[in-house]
Amino acid sequence: MKKERVRRYGSFTDDFDVAPNQDYRLPEDYVFLRTDFFSKLKSGIIYFLAIVFSLFYCPLILHMRVKGRKNLRGLKGRYFIYGNHTQPLGDVFIPALCVLPRRIFTVVSTANFSIPVIGKILPYLGALPIVDSLKGFKELSKAMEERLKKNHPIVIYPEAHVWEYCSFIRPFPSTSFKFPVKFDVPAVAMTVTYKKSKFCKKPKTTVYLDGPFYPQGETIKEKTVNLHEKVYSAMCKRSMESDCQYISYIKED
Repeated sequence: MKKERVRRYGSFTDDFDVAPNQDYRLPEDYVFLRTDFFSKLKSGIIYFLAIVFSLFYCPLILHMRVKGRKNLRGLKGRYFIYGNHTQPLGDVFIPALCVLPRRIFTVVSTANFSIPVIGKILPYLGALPIVDSLKGFKELSKAMEERLKKNHPIVIYPEAHVWEYCSFIRPFPSTSFKFPVKFDVPAVAMTVTYKKSKFCKKPKTTVYLDGPFYPQGETIKEKTVNLHEKVYSAMCKRSMESDCQYISYIKED
């Protein structure tokens, strides 16, 4: 029997899938909202092709099924999705299939824009880059507000770093939970789990959607922390559904 692959880590911020240029920076005049006709047309075509690809990739390669879509009923697209980051390619498509026919927009690191070919089409796939500047944060916030107004869910991977087939939830800060509090919208937990397959070497992928979760508290900080606790707790609970470790992650001393 083939031994399980093992990856050793020093901290939860370790990278195992590194972009060509981790320090890549977008130009100062990067356009977050492309509203001209040709940009919209290109975006529509690219997103459509991505969905078609995902309809084959997710069931055939990831052996994926989704549970909890009923929890999204009545939300009208105005919500944030928080997921565990465990598929370098699949994390682009998993949330998109979960919320069909709605279109998603995903918060991503600017390092992803340095990936050949893919980096060029990310803006048209719905990527919302995290720009490390006050101006960039304001533009990101404006873009989020506009997408939510048009009933598009926004996806965030709070673990930030991709750990392929990781079966546990890594601790993550409450920082990104300021967004649903700011826009007064709920959050949904999207937990990807892995279970043994009788027919394939790779495990089956089961995605759970839990929520919606609404923040409680008097201040922005209290609401942010409260929402973080609810989502993190739900994800940790669902992660217990995993019954295998296709890739083992071991903490170094």
